Amino acid sequence: MALDWSKCPAVESVPGRVSGAWVFRGTRMPVAAIFENLEDGMSIEEIMEQFDVTREQVTAVLDFAARSLEAPVRR
Repeated sequence: MALDWSKCPAVESVPGRVSGAWVFRGTRMPVAAIFENLEDGMSIEEIMEQFDVTREQVTAVLDFAARSLEAPVRR
């Protein structure tokens, strides 16, 4: 089940910007890039430097994703 990123205040999807992908609010950095780069071994500090996002932005996205895992499973 996909996350409902519209409920995460740190991100936005703007038609015509990055093909409407979910990006950090006020940037062109796709949210997916956080997870891809963490998977590839980058640290949060390296991601912050490379993509010019703040620790608060990264933490908000990671916290949102983690909280979604706590939701009860519907059957």
